[in-house]
Amino acid sequence: MNKNFNDLLNKLKGLNYKDLYQNDFLLTWDKTQEELEAIFTVADTLRYLRENNISTKIFDSGLGISVFRDNSTRTRFSFTSACNLLGLTIQDLDEGKSQIAHGETVKETANMISFMADVIGIRDDMYIGKGHTYEKAVAEYVEEGFKDGVLEQRPTVVNLQCDIDHPTQTMADALHLIHEFGGIENLKGKKIAMTWAYSPSYGKPLSVPQGIIGLMTRFGMEVVLAHPEGYEVMPEVEEVARKNAEKYGGKFTKTNDMAEAFKDADIVYPKSWAPFAAMEERTNLYGEGKFDEIKELEKKLLAQNAEYTDWACTEELMKTTKNGKALYMHCLPADITGVSCKTGEVDATVFDRYRIPLYKEASFKPYIIAAMIFTQKVKNPEETLQKLMDQNKARLIR
Repeated sequence: MNKNFNDLLNKLKGLNYKDLYQNDFLLTWDKTQEELEAIFTVADTLRYLRENNISTKIFDSGLGISVFRDNSTRTRFSFTSACNLLGLTIQDLDEGKSQIAHGETVKETANMISFMADVIGIRDDMYIGKGHTYEKAVAEYVEEGFKDGVLEQRPTVVNLQCDIDHPTQTMADALHLIHEFGGIENLKGKKIAMTWAYSPSYGKPLSVPQGIIGLMTRFGMEVVLAHPEGYEVMPEVEEVARKNAEKYGGKFTKTNDMAEAFKDADIVYPKSWAPFAAMEERTNLYGEGKFDEIKELEKKLLAQNAEYTDWACTEELMKTTKNGKALYMHCLPADITGVSCKTGEVDATVFDRYRIPLYKEASFKPYIIAAMIFTQKVKNPEETLQKLMDQNKARLIR
């Protein structure tokens, strides 16, 4: 899908996305169809400008604050890259080196880090009922600080992964599909299998499978959620997926059979996650300080996982997909059988065959995050993008 700058700008001009301005990005299903398309289009435009040596810096100063409560490679560096792309300096909030341990409240922290901040990116995905709640609280407190005149500007909050959704990942995944299939309109009717897969570790967040079923049902796709019995995701997110499928002319189905999900699929997304009920139990145990019980829960879940080592993306399963050539997707890092672990989510030969598309999939994330920030901080994105082009077109790489 090769669109030039004018094509992208004209597409953007035809979309209604004004409510993204001075707003946050917490859940994909909080945004309209045109708002999502605007972010895809701005992401492609920013990428076009950067690849053609056109500066995309819209800030002369300011901070992008990153708050990572879980480990990260791709999302951490994508957020840093996005901030740099727009001219912001990145600053990590290391909670272990802050005054939070001395009783500083979330309200106080949110305001104290935001005096010259334009965006706060938060990853808080470990505990059910906590991450999204924390992100909403930060957004509420910086809004209050701005209205009270404490903050000169209201930093926008971007969800870099929570317990419910992983919008920067799934939006990057969707933009990857848009490019692979030649346009968002060509996703309609395509079958995507979001399936659980075996991992020798436990406790992986539910936000990727939930994010996928919550977003891909927006495009008229046939979305299948597959997992063994007992590995359910949040019922409220399943309801979002069902409503989306009804509204946008797609399908949302569930199965406990991985082979059924793979059959004739255009796209497969095999990924391990922890059962919703178990993650909820772990959260409660942490809250009660029952650490011995948590260790017992971990042993139980690892044993449960071990009952389903056959839930893996194998060469045999891939042959059952559409023409035997379904697009394999993963948020990375994948548990690769015989490479990163003895038995894992995917055969080494399958992963290696799709390695370049997988890396390309990941490459969309910095631009998606930059587009989220751009549309939230710039009142007239089309005018600003045109100005960036006009000011720097002498540097255009031909």
